[in-house]
Formats: sequence, C-alpha cells, structure tokens
Amino acid sequence: MNLDSAVNIEDLHRMAKRKLPRIIFDYIEGGVEDERGLARNEAAFHKHRLLPRYLVDVSKRDQSTTVFGRTYSSPFGISPTGGVGLYRREGEVMLAEAAAAANIPYIMSGGSNASMEDALRVAPNNVWFQLYAAKDRDITDALIGRARDGGAGALVLTVDVPVHPKRERNYRNGFARVRGGGVLESLKLKPSILLEAVTHPAWVIEYMRLGGAPTLGNWAPHAPNGASTSDVIALGRSQTPASAQTWRDLERYRRLFPRALVVKGILNPADAVRAAEIGVDGIIVSNHGGRQLDQAPASLEALPAIKAAVSDKMTVMLDSGVRRGADILIAFCLGAQFVFFGRPTLYGAIVGGVPGVNKVVDIFRSEIDLVMGQIGCPSLDQLGPDFLWREDWTQNR
Repeated sequence: MNLDSAVNIEDLHRMAKRKLPRIIFDYIEGGVEDERGLARNEAAFHKHRLLPRYLVDVSKRDQSTTVFGRTYSSPFGISPTGGVGLYRREGEVMLAEAAAAANIPYIMSGGSNASMEDALRVAPNNVWFQLYAAKDRDITDALIGRARDGGAGALVLTVDVPVHPKRERNYRNGFARVRGGGVLESLKLKPSILLEAVTHPAWVIEYMRLGGAPTLGNWAPHAPNGASTSDVIALGRSQTPASAQTWRDLERYRRLFPRALVVKGILNPADAVRAAEIGVDGIIVSNHGGRQLDQAPASLEALPAIKAAVSDKMTVMLDSGVRRGADILIAFCLGAQFVFFGRPTLYGAIVGGVPGVNKVVDIFRSEIDLVMGQIGCPSLDQLGPDFLWREDWTQNR
C-alpha cells in the first residue's frame, strides 16, 4: 500500500507502523500503565451517534472556523507532539509547512527537535507554541519572550504533566528512566532493538544521514555556549516538569504574552473557570492523548461540563482520540469550538513527509464535508446537541 491508496487514517496508521522500528512506533502509540485512558478516548466518540436532518439545502457547505480573530480553512489543527525527530528527523518543519499550505494551526511542541524559529520561518501565520514551563523561572520567561517576539499566534501552556508518567510500554521496549544525570529517557541497546534496526534499514539510514540523535531545539539557546546535543537534552529533561508551577505563574504568563494565551490539559470545570478569571483566552480540554493519567476521563467526556461552566467566556477546544471527521463534528455538537489531533499527522509525516501530512488533512476535510452533507448541516455554527441521538427517544428533536 502506498500513500495514494490510503483512504482513511487507519490505512496511514498501518503504513507508518511498518516503516518504523517497533520501539520507536510504540513511543508514538503508547499510553500509560494499562492504557485504558488511551482506549477510552476513542471509545468516547464511538458512544455518540449523529441524528441527521433531511430536506435541507446542503449544496454549499462551509467548514471554515474563526479562532482568536483568525479564520482557518477547517475546524481542526495539529496537536503538539514531542519526539518527532525520532520518527522523521525534519518532521516538525514538515508539519508547519503542511499547516501553512492547508491554512490550519500547528502547535509546535516545547519538546521538539527543531526550534520554534525554524517552524515560524516556514509558517509565520500558523504556528502556535506549546510551553512546558521550566523549573528556572528565567528560562520560562525567555521561552515566552521568544514566542512573543517571533510572532507565534498563541502560547499554549500545557499543565497536565506535573510529574513524569509511568509509560510501561516504553520501559519494556528499552526506553527506561535514568535516575541520574537529569535525563528522562534513554535508549538501551538490547538485542531486540538491534534486530529492529536491521529490519528497518531505510529508517536507520535516514536517521544517520540527517545527523543522528535529535536534540531539543527550543532548549538549545538556553544551554551554555558550546553545549553538546546531550547537554541540551540533559538541560531540557532536568528543567521539566516544573512540579511547583501554580496559578500565580499563569498570571505572570498572562502579563508576558500579549496575544492568545491557551491552557492545554484542563479536565476539571473549576480549573476552566479559574483560567477564565485570570484572562486566559482559551483552553484545550485534553488528557494528553492518554499519556499521563490512565484513570482520567476521556477528553470528550469532560467537554460538556467544562463548556457549561465557562459558557462564552473563553474559547473551548479539544484534543485526544480524534480519528474521523465525524469525531470533530461530534465534539462541536458537545461544545467544542475547535479540535486538534496529533497521532494522525505523525502517521502522515512518517509515511510521506509533507505530502503525507497533506493527505491526512485532505482525509479529515473530505470526511467533515461528507458528514455535514449527510446530516443536513451546511455550516458548523449550526451544530449542537440536537444533531446527537439521545437514548431517551423523547428528547430527540
């Protein structure tokens, strides 16, 4: 199967799995502990059914969406995903380039191989920057200053990593916690890993051709002059997570960043209300793709209560578990105003680089357009609970 033959995200998922060594692919796929949260994210969408309305003029359908004063061509964007340099060395720049071509936002991970400046250079109007706060307040403020001065469209503070998670799949595969030296994860050269390398020569050749092990591009400017790649990685790993971060820090970030400030990882309505009171412009309801707290609710499960709590005081967005265009429309019916996904665009980048990411965008766009026509909804602003089937049939209107 090649890129052109892919008809849905699952096709790209299978293709990407074949291209990467298992240990690397599992790093993308894995959750934490028993991975119930990972499964819960997708299952939450499967619980819902769309209720169509017919004899509606759907000859023209519009999926453009305005967020923070900018109109995007579709109601979705690319979530931040760390470690992209392991899967495709120049992956972050590819994601930024594809986002610019599609006119959608790309949230660049604070743990990316490339720097925010690299992404902003190719997509100056489409890059948002994800902030993982550092233990050193001066480094955090400097990261915010770079995002501000570089023109990032939004600053996305990720708050759902107060401590390191227990990603058991990584431990079993050889990505194991190193207790000293400030390094979070280290690759142990077990025989199974060497076998995977031998059976995936194309990935190994590209990996070495492009410079070998990736670094942390956003942290490099804050390392001492002459610091090696390993030194930069050690700095980033030793500085995060910032377990002492509080709401007072968020107030400071609000003062430092003049454009849209977004908090990602909110699941509790009370936290959403407090963020709104501080002046945050938006939140992304997220359980980090099932990669942090296995017992957390699915993002979609948490969405309605959060939307009810903040109403129109801020922009409410969602990520985690999105695999179909219909999933995005379901999220809109439950109160989301924008949706993000990460793994699907990684599959596309792994399989085909920028054309692969373009393929992912095209698949989601065509599915959204098709379902909008099927349910009698020519415009996204018409979506709401009435487009969802209720088990109590008397409530369906």
